[in-house]
Amino acid sequence: MSGQGHPAPPHVTNPAVARQGSIATTEKPAMTRRRVVLLLLLLPLIALADYSIGLLRGLDGSIHTLDEYTDQGRWTVVMLWASDCPACNAEAASYQAFHQTHARRGDAQMVGVSLDGLAHKADAEAFIARHGLSFTNLIDEPETVAKMYQDLTGKPWIGTPTFLVFSPSGELRAAQVGAVPVKLIEAFIARESAEGS
Repeated sequence: MSGQGHPAPPHVTNPAVARQGSIATTEKPAMTRRRVVLLLLLLPLIALADYSIGLLRGLDGSIHTLDEYTDQGRWTVVMLWASDCPACNAEAASYQAFHQTHARRGDAQMVGVSLDGLAHKADAEAFIARHGLSFTNLIDEPETVAKMYQDLTGKPWIGTPTFLVFSPSGELRAAQVGAVPVKLIEAFIARESAEGS
């Protein structure tokens, strides 16, 4: 096309680029710089979303992933709960006792994830205080937690309480809907640990 005498479109700054049939930008340099800066600022969040399942919030608003709490050389039992869930309220003390016993031994820990959502964060905080929970608790919207569960298990979300059990290497080993007695969790961990030895 070069040499045919076609003028460059008015928005192209380099007529040679237009004549070669290349894609030319209509953006001004300042706009391009702003987009690059924005992309660089978002890159860490994009990387987290792509490589970590379970982007959740701390009660202080900080961003976390389940990966931060799994793969620590000990079993991690994740309880997905809601402050208005009768079974969650009935069983919370036993999961706190499990956490205290096993955290002291260094072989397992509990992590809670509230589905109360940010609009009901006060309800989640009241649940934690009422039951004296000393283990880490995260919070997010019900849809976010349900999607995380589906991504992890490949199964549809049913409801609370739901438990996820991760091995010391961070591998999801079990998912169970409904209240699970602590003795069953301990028996499962003991059996899985013996088989892995």
